[in-house]
Amino acid sequence: MFDELQTIISKVEAKGADFVEARYDELLLRTIIKDNERIQECKAMKRAGVGFNVYYKGATGYAFSADLSKTILEQSAISALGIAKASASAVSIKSEIEPLEPIKNEYFKPNIREPAWLVENDEKLEILSRMEDSMKEYGKDIASLKALYGELSGEKLFSNSEGTEIHWHPYLLDVRCEVTSKTSQGDLVNASDQRSGSIGLEHLKMKNFTPEDLGKNAAEWAKEKITAKAAPAGIFRALCENFLVGVLAHESFGHLTEGDFVVSKGTPIHDKLGETLGSEYVTIIDEGTPKRDENISGFWLPYDDEGIKTEHNVLIENGVLKEFLHSRSTAKLLNVKPTGNARAVNFTFAPIPRMKNTYFMPGDLTEEEALKQLGKGIYAIQTLGGQVGMDGSFFFKAVRGYWVENGEKQYPLKDVSLTGNILQLLKNVEGATKDLVIFSTYFGGCGKDGQSPLPVGLGGPKLLINNVRFGGED
Repeated sequence: MFDELQTIISKVEAKGADFVEARYDELLLRTIIKDNERIQECKAMKRAGVGFNVYYKGATGYAFSADLSKTILEQSAISALGIAKASASAVSIKSEIEPLEPIKNEYFKPNIREPAWLVENDEKLEILSRMEDSMKEYGKDIASLKALYGELSGEKLFSNSEGTEIHWHPYLLDVRCEVTSKTSQGDLVNASDQRSGSIGLEHLKMKNFTPEDLGKNAAEWAKEKITAKAAPAGIFRALCENFLVGVLAHESFGHLTEGDFVVSKGTPIHDKLGETLGSEYVTIIDEGTPKRDENISGFWLPYDDEGIKTEHNVLIENGVLKEFLHSRSTAKLLNVKPTGNARAVNFTFAPIPRMKNTYFMPGDLTEEEALKQLGKGIYAIQTLGGQVGMDGSFFFKAVRGYWVENGEKQYPLKDVSLTGNILQLLKNVEGATKDLVIFSTYFGGCGKDGQSPLPVGLGGPKLLINNVRFGGED
């Protein structure tokens, strides 16, 4: 296909294009959802096509086609040029790029032992059944239970006017479960667990991560919440667990560093490079291929959708803002190198600055030491999502939590809601644990400018934070 794409690129250049990018995506999405042990959804969906991003006099045009015939692809590329020409006189922020040396013969194949996409549905259904059996065994007063399996696989090819040719295979596996239990008052409480990321089925055989382990955890956590107390409202010291910390890294801070927001001055930190935004315990990374182990299973991303090799980018180092996340054009505007952060959900979208795997770096505390240092406060765990603003404000609801006194967990909490501003929160971080967890999800993902869900990774250690505002009941 590279020869065909290069032929089309040359024809569009002959018609006046300054630069052309061509991207072929073939993604297979498999989803199985069981609700109360009945199959609610079982489907496979394939998306394949080519998108063309064309530069002309500071403007870009994007067009795509799911028809892979040569004539239609050529028409799509010419249409992209037409869009760029039509908008060239009206653009206020120019889209231009610095030339780069071409990358040739780059091919990346997944290095996993048991690829999920090679396994039949019967085996995947068995995984869900094993989780269900475990939830029923360990749960109490169960109102409902849910088991989910999600899988992404496929291939991506990229070529451009520089002659770059890159071929790689994205993959993602997400196995999760949720238990809803009923209190004696008839209220519903729930808890969940998951194993997800660019991993193979061998990860579901690891200690603490088997389907039985996931089901047991969700059931016992839901059972624990049956007698949980409502979280108090007010400002407390907090220990935030790895998953919640990952959401803070991505949703609350990461978006503020994306190059398009920086160029348009739509982020409050656009002019803060070199300034201290957090405490010495705050270091935030964004990278494409974090080293994987049993706790690090983010989204494997060797190249972005502009053919740029992904970097290990240090956004904040010991509290100091170091860099932003760029596409080729935003990097050109700010006279820096591209960071490999131009990404698109699939071929129907043009790439824009997006995160890769964004996480807080770990510290040197054990969980026990962090609890002792916490003394009195709230231990907040996981999140059901929430709301964020481009001013750094956030509202998140933790899945569960514990009230802590004298450095020990006293009793479980429900209705644990956190609110505040990330730029203030970063200054209040007082320590981090040693354990680093990075994960990615099939169910959900990042949304921006109508492109959703984009697979990303997020995570961190547990963070000890002072003066966190919690909602809940007085």
